[in-house]
Amino acid sequence: MFIQTEQTPNPATLKFLPGEPVLEEGTADFPTAEAASRSPLAERLFAVEGVTGVFLGNDFVSVTKAEDKEWQVLKPSILGAIMEHYAAGGPAVLADEGAAAQSEGEEDDVVRQIKELIETRVRPAVAQDGGDIIFHGFEEGVVYLQMQGACSGCPSSTMTLKAGIENMLKHYVPEVEEVRPVT
Repeated sequence: MFIQTEQTPNPATLKFLPGEPVLEEGTADFPTAEAASRSPLAERLFAVEGVTGVFLGNDFVSVTKAEDKEWQVLKPSILGAIMEHYAAGGPAVLADEGAAAQSEGEEDDVVRQIKELIETRVRPAVAQDGGDIIFHGFEEGVVYLQMQGACSGCPSSTMTLKAGIENMLKHYVPEVEEVRPVT
């Protein structure tokens, strides 16, 4: 197995591309070791001293490190943990049997349009940087979004939200007045 790595705009996060599917659909964010209990892959990665966050996408794993750790020291252990996971053949995330099906309910046209733009134009770009973006709501002209993975805590995430996403949404959806981050 050959795992490629890519830098992200966030210097504390590195993107690992195992060349095999990581998740069948969606993403999974594990901002702490405690949150990783439903992911054998994330638990393995948190066992590496200095790993402070794990984000899983469909074909990548983003790993965030502690400020006092160096990538040249952490990278071999992280690569080893990812290879061990794939050699064991287990799932990246265990099925969540207790999860209730999320229903989108009745959405108005504005919310549907915002979600469509995020899904087709924003999410692919953010995924290239090792992250994801989650729609949290639209109230009184304000769109609430959450950055995940490499994009969470990235020095340029505020600029991405304001200059990029906000301007694009305002252009296509006149009802949008502002974009605010949800942490």
